[in-house]
Formats: sequence, C-alpha cells, structure tokens
Amino acid sequence: MGYEAVILHQKNHVATITMNRPEVLNALNNQLMEEMRTALKEVEGDDEVRAMILTGSGRGFCAGQDIRAMPGGGGQPLLSWEESPEGIRDGILSILFGLAFRIMKLSKPTIAMVNGVAAGAGFGLALSCDIRIGSDKARFVLASDKIGLVPPLGLTWLLPRVLGYSKAAEIVFTGSPVGAEEAERIGILNKVVPATELERECMALGQQIAKGPPIANKLGKQLLGKELLRDLESHLETMAAYQTICHLSKDHREGIAAWREKREPHFQGR
Repeated sequence: MGYEAVILHQKNHVATITMNRPEVLNALNNQLMEEMRTALKEVEGDDEVRAMILTGSGRGFCAGQDIRAMPGGGGQPLLSWEESPEGIRDGILSILFGLAFRIMKLSKPTIAMVNGVAAGAGFGLALSCDIRIGSDKARFVLASDKIGLVPPLGLTWLLPRVLGYSKAAEIVFTGSPVGAEEAERIGILNKVVPATELERECMALGQQIAKGPPIANKLGKQLLGKELLRDLESHLETMAAYQTICHLSKDHREGIAAWREKREPHFQGR
C-alpha cells in the first residue's frame, strides 16, 4: 500500500514505522491511525521482519490525538457528540485495539524511538512498545486532564505496570510533564542518548535483536507478555465506558473550547 501519513521502511530485518505529520508533531488523525493499523499488519505478516522501531518525523514523537479530530475542534471528528454512548464506546475501543493493543500483541520485539514530545495517546504508543529509547529532548505529557478526558490508549493500565501505582497516580492526577532524565530514572525510558545519536542507537539495538533467534524471540515475547496482558481487554472495555462518560461531559466541551480560544479551561464537574 502507498502511505502518506506513515513511512514504512525495512532494512536488515528491522522495520521502522515513522509517523509522518511533522507539522503537527505527528498528532493522530483518521488517516494516520488507519495507515498505522495497515503498517502494523504489514510488519506482522512479513517474515523477514524480526524487530520493529516506532518513531515520529520531525521534532516530535507524537503529540497525541489531533484536537481538530475531536468534536468541536474545528476539523473532521473521529467521534461525534451527537453519537450514541454505545457508538462512542465502540469507536474508542476501535482506536484502542487498532493501535496500542496491536502494538503490544505484535509478535516481533518493538522499540519506541522517542525523539521529542510524546503526549496523550503518543505517550500510550511509546509505552505500548517493549523497549523505549529516548533522546535528551524526549518529554512525556498527559494532556487529557486539560480537555476533561481520562488518559487515553490504555495509559491507566500501562503506567502502574511500568512505574508502580503511586508514581503513575501522581502523573495521572497532576498531568505534570516528565523530562528525559526523569523518564529514564523512573523507568519510562530504558535509556537516554543525545539527539544526534538516537537513530544510530535504536538501529543498533534493533539489529542486535534481529540477529537473535526469531522463533525464540517470538516465543519469549509471548511468555513475557502472557501474564501482563491477561486482563488488558477487560480494562480497555472499562476504560472505553469511562471515556464515553467524559466525552459526553460539558467539561470536555469546555476543554476543547479553551484550547481553541487559547485560554485556561474552567471545569465544573458536569
């Protein structure tokens, strides 16, 4: 397939999926998400691929969902406020299982090459990968609290498993950004390297993995993830229900309006 919002490259058994909307820090819209789903299927079905790298073009990894793709954001919304709660829930689940869950269930080891900001759903995409290497410019942000939503893309399931409950709770409830050094210290990143060395470092790691036994790596990943993923599906079902409630709230509409008007939101718990 021909891609526009994604660049798919394969060399020496390592596939690289690059989110390619640099003008908006690779924010997720319909096209990017659909092309990512297709690219992930292609990687999964390619027996020549033994490892995958996920990254973003330009100066960001992924700024999360494009606000313009939200209702009231000024563009073509992924979900509508006029949709039924069931329709919203199904749409959220489609996004969850099409991206984060698919990355986690990929049979090949995955590396997130975090070159800049990973916000909201972008944070979730990074945590969905097995290993995360970041540049000294990497930054992780939960932006959902600014627009009246719960953290997206399985983050409330992933963060406690990566960081422990208390640190995850601090990030979720405060929305405080996490810089590269702190991300390495608390376990969001496996390693931080200078921006000029990031691609070389990730490719070297990908090559090291690709040189290993493909069958053993595939089965080893299944063993590592079997217990970790046991309850993910039920968690995502609940998360989709909660996100539906938030999606229909006045606070969410206020968050979108405040973003467009470049002002602080005034949430009222409705």
